[in-house]
Amino acid sequence: MTLSPPVSSDARRLVYHFISDEWALDNLARRRLKVATYGDLNDPFEGRAVAIRDPATRRNYASFHADWGRRRGLLCFSRDWRNPVQWSHYSSRHRGLCLAFNIPESLAVPVEYRRRPYPDDVLTKLDTLPDAEAERLMQSLLVTKYSHWRYEQEVRMFVELTDPDPENGLHFEEFSSDLALVEVIVGYKSEITQSDLNAALGSIRSSVTTKKARLSFQTYRVVRQRDPSMWPA
Repeated sequence: MTLSPPVSSDARRLVYHFISDEWALDNLARRRLKVATYGDLNDPFEGRAVAIRDPATRRNYASFHADWGRRRGLLCFSRDWRNPVQWSHYSSRHRGLCLAFNIPESLAVPVEYRRRPYPDDVLTKLDTLPDAEAERLMQSLLVTKYSHWRYEQEVRMFVELTDPDPENGLHFEEFSSDLALVEVIVGYKSEITQSDLNAALGSIRSSVTTKKARLSFQTYRVVRQRDPSMWPA
């Protein structure tokens, strides 16, 4: 495992977040994204990136992971919006939206994909590294997934969990300079019109690019729809 050096604070990265049609316009209108918690993630091996033989060590590691999950949530992004599988799994089978955000590189943590978990001796490094490097090592373990998830090209942003929304008990992160919406891509099966989208964007409409998606005629990719008649005003 190689720990990446800290990134310049002024570097930015473009990432994509897929969202279902049920919540897409509401979240846009409220300028927020739902924060995922480790207990809600769809990979049952989340947090199990280390092959730990000793039962006591497993319990200690599980306790740390649970404590981390109580304090921190995450926003999940992809480096690409063109994969049809992503749209099918996370955007209501192409009926939802894909939101593009410009985020600080220093907050963007790429997921590492491995065929096998790390051996448990990686945990011994935690006691010998300086605090900052130990924190980065633990964070690396928490963004390691089985290699078959590689198609997601996932990037994560960790956020501190604040008080949940009193309406539904969920956690949200508001749009900000660190979570800057720059583009909205409407799924090719979506019934969201241009007027619907513009109304939800409201005052930030002028700073956000919008477009409709379609399936490519020649590849297994999602591409931009350039026929204006295919996206009702």
